[in-house]
Amino acid sequence: MRELNMIRTGYSTLMTLLFLAVLAGCAALPEKHLGIDGSSDQRWSREKANEWYDQLPWLVGVNFLPSTAINQLEMWQESSFDPETIDRELGWAADFGVNTVRVYLHDLAWEADSEGFLERIDTFLSIADKHGIKPNFVFFDDCWNPTAEIGEQPAPIPGVHNSGWVQSPVASVKDQPENWGRLETYVTGVVSRFANDDRILYWDVYNEPGNTGREEKSLPLLQKAFAWVRAGNPSQPVTAGIWNWSEGFELLNAYQKMHSDIITFHQYNDLAAMERSIHEMQGMGRPVICTEWMARTNNSLVESHLPLLKQEKVGAINWGLVSGKSNTIFPWGSEPGSPEPELWFHDLLHRDGSPYKQSEIDIFKTLTEDNPTY
Repeated sequence: MRELNMIRTGYSTLMTLLFLAVLAGCAALPEKHLGIDGSSDQRWSREKANEWYDQLPWLVGVNFLPSTAINQLEMWQESSFDPETIDRELGWAADFGVNTVRVYLHDLAWEADSEGFLERIDTFLSIADKHGIKPNFVFFDDCWNPTAEIGEQPAPIPGVHNSGWVQSPVASVKDQPENWGRLETYVTGVVSRFANDDRILYWDVYNEPGNTGREEKSLPLLQKAFAWVRAGNPSQPVTAGIWNWSEGFELLNAYQKMHSDIITFHQYNDLAAMERSIHEMQGMGRPVICTEWMARTNNSLVESHLPLLKQEKVGAINWGLVSGKSNTIFPWGSEPGSPEPELWFHDLLHRDGSPYKQSEIDIFKTLTEDNPTY
């Protein structure tokens, strides 16, 4: 989904030693926690995580935003919450084998109307359950626009990929721990409400920490996010996905691996890159789910990647279902006014439910035809 910002930063001697300690800990004490927040005390054992995964069908899904919403706020605000579109589009997804969706929440939706927000999450879960779909929810996100406000959301900029997507929390709050009390209330409030709800598959605490040039500046909030989710004592597993293997992300990646019950990752490149990522993630000895993939112009394709993911028993959650206000059929960095690309970047369906490529939908159907239900 993201245009990666590969800003390189130097490390002090202390940070270098800390990183080496993290790596040593990963090798010597793979089930122990490295950090100060205590969130790993509740981390699932490998045995528990694998037992959970073994009871599930092969997980096949999409990152879901209804086509009528430009971002998380437009999806969840009372004035624009659209259960009719959600019902229709999740029905289309279920028809070709989707059994999970990854869905982004937003702290401002909670702050504006916490009880109404919880009720709308419950409505969403009921709709998904009707279609045999178990969502997973994302709390925080470092991607795209750094500011956000409750209320009417901006119209899409024609031709621009994700012109309205917003970070959560807004960028200014991420470096103000004195203002994180409301974030803790948001996370613990949502988790405690749904901690024992079997309609939820798992919790994804933070999407792409360190994106938009933040790198390790996102580590403190990531640590707190894990601790806040754990404080709700959820019955569902907890994770945060690896997404960037570049210099500057070593500590983030190590922390995410060491604190996740199940291992999740993003991979938008070709088949060889996907194979490398899968094998690295499988080395943790825990269930593995790819929570973002499919970027056609990057050679991340349904035809090549989905069969591999099934073969490796790796969950497959591609980016996008229906082409809509998010403009994710356009590639990262697309210019305003760009014409509709002949080769879509993300998304599987037109707004009327017809496939962008029938052959892709046929592959989904073929690979899921023997998939059991939950």
